[in-house]
Amino acid sequence: MASDKPTIRFARREDVSAILQLIRELADYEHAIDSVEATEEKLLATIAFASTTPQAADGVVGPTEPTSPSRPARCLVLFTPEGVPAGIALYFYNYSTWRARPGIYLEDLFVSPTQRKKGYGRKLLEALAKEVVAMGGGRLEWSVLKWNEPSIKFYESIGATMMNEWVGMRVDGEELVKLAGGN
Repeated sequence: MASDKPTIRFARREDVSAILQLIRELADYEHAIDSVEATEEKLLATIAFASTTPQAADGVVGPTEPTSPSRPARCLVLFTPEGVPAGIALYFYNYSTWRARPGIYLEDLFVSPTQRKKGYGRKLLEALAKEVVAMGGGRLEWSVLKWNEPSIKFYESIGATMMNEWVGMRVDGEELVKLAGGN
């Protein structure tokens, strides 16, 4: 008998097409579809995937590929009760020097617009929170675009605090190469 609940599991290599599709949907939602450089090949090379070992009844998944400098990310995929990929949480591990504890940085959380208002975003965040707690971590953090008021309200409703005193900084493209000593 099929479950009436969604399933969340670590991404497997065979999920890469669905992950890329959800990334493109996210970029479209954020009005940045032209900025997507991700391809299936790049995702396969940079995400630490779970084994294809079936999930046990207690939810335990088989071994996952280790993270590394070239494969730093992990991904959770949420499937509807019908088995349709509906959401992702792409993340990597970080570290708090003041707490001397690991944590998780959520790079992207996305639920397809047709699958929203079903609690799927909350379920993905709960799964990440469980992982942080299980590893003895200190925090789960992420960034949200200032204009994305629906997401900000959702995050605040689950207890997230806006970090107004911090400003995001980034070096990329030609400036990154220049900083690294390139031309």
